[in-house]
Amino acid sequence: MAAVSFRRLALAAAMIAVFSHLVPIAPARAQVEIDITQGQIQPVAIAVSPLAGDADYGSRIAEVAEADLERSGLFRPIDRAAFIQSPAEMNPMPRFADWRQVNASVLVNGLVRSAGGRLDIEFRLWDVFAGEQMTGLRFTTEAANWRRVAHRIADAVYQRVTGESGYFDTRIVYISETGPKNDRIKRLAIMDQDGANHRFLTDGRSLVLTPRFDPTGEEVAYMAYRGPSPRVYVHDLATGQERVLGDYAGMTFAPRFAPSGNEVALSLAQNGNTDIYLQTVGSAQARRLTDSPAIDTSPSFSPDGQRIVFNSDRAGSQQLYVMDRSGGNPTRISFGEGRYGTPVWSPRGDLVAFTKIQGGMFHIGVMQPDGSAERLLTRSYQDEAPTWSPNGRVLMFGRKRSATDRTRLYSIDITGYNEREIPTPLEASDPDWSALLR
Repeated sequence: MAAVSFRRLALAAAMIAVFSHLVPIAPARAQVEIDITQGQIQPVAIAVSPLAGDADYGSRIAEVAEADLERSGLFRPIDRAAFIQSPAEMNPMPRFADWRQVNASVLVNGLVRSAGGRLDIEFRLWDVFAGEQMTGLRFTTEAANWRRVAHRIADAVYQRVTGESGYFDTRIVYISETGPKNDRIKRLAIMDQDGANHRFLTDGRSLVLTPRFDPTGEEVAYMAYRGPSPRVYVHDLATGQERVLGDYAGMTFAPRFAPSGNEVALSLAQNGNTDIYLQTVGSAQARRLTDSPAIDTSPSFSPDGQRIVFNSDRAGSQQLYVMDRSGGNPTRISFGEGRYGTPVWSPRGDLVAFTKIQGGMFHIGVMQPDGSAERLLTRSYQDEAPTWSPNGRVLMFGRKRSATDRTRLYSIDITGYNEREIPTPLEASDPDWSALLR
């Protein structure tokens, strides 16, 4: 069997996981699928059985995978109290009549063995009505890595049923906030996309803003108020070491990595003017991309790295523009009423998400990169700072529902369906979603 090794994980150093495809016991001809391009979606009824073998790990892995799938809004888990077959009774194959009886369309089962601090895990996805295996995988990993295996299982199920890649084996970096409005303590924090494995990356002694992952998910660029002028720093998640990105006389902020990871676009405020620069990582080389008396900020690259969307008030109000990566051909793309900001290009390349202020309310919206087909997905007292899931299906953003409300994180499907709060220990704002972990 072919095997692929994990890189070192930032949340648990030096854990190693090995993944191998199981040989399907029957051709994967099953027909269960879901059309996720619709605005109203009928979730797939799924039974996620605890894995046989080690009952503790088998139950925990199933619970995490089931919760991932349920939060997507595309799956409806069946209550385990309704299950007829036990995990051990499904070897070598489930009794499909028992699962049809509880109205399951698809079934997840498997086996987990634990020994010497390591786990050997098998999982299979079945089409209940066709009586066929849809996919199957085997994972060998250290026991501490069991949650990542659960997320990988959910990703495999999601991809097989929807036809799109999953987004569950990912992390969120964001700003954790405490304290009164006029004396906020803001710390850089990171967690799994489901809120687990939460930890702080900074101690709160410096105000921090706009955290952004690099393409590998191993480093985070952010702005911090330290020393005489706010600067952009890069934080290594594995070692905790930090470095300043560039040596500028003015304030640098709003960083965003290029898809290659070799460059960072950022804003530099200098001599009363704010422009966008392209900084080469690991060197002092920087190139000015905009040159106007306006405020040009919040750059975000297209997935191919050839274009940049940003916001600017060069037309008199805050609007969205697209330019070449060289800074040439800046073109305005937003023309609706209100002010636009914090644009971010979808990983698919088909949409740009943004914050819009109109009529005293905040919205999260999307439009095509040429400015057409604008749609507003949310409306609240303060919705801002959208970030994309790595498959371009879901947006996460910060929200305050009123002047006295706490700041929270929410997610929403790009159809405007399935809006949900993301739990955090304290108030939370300005999220950024990592790529799938490696």
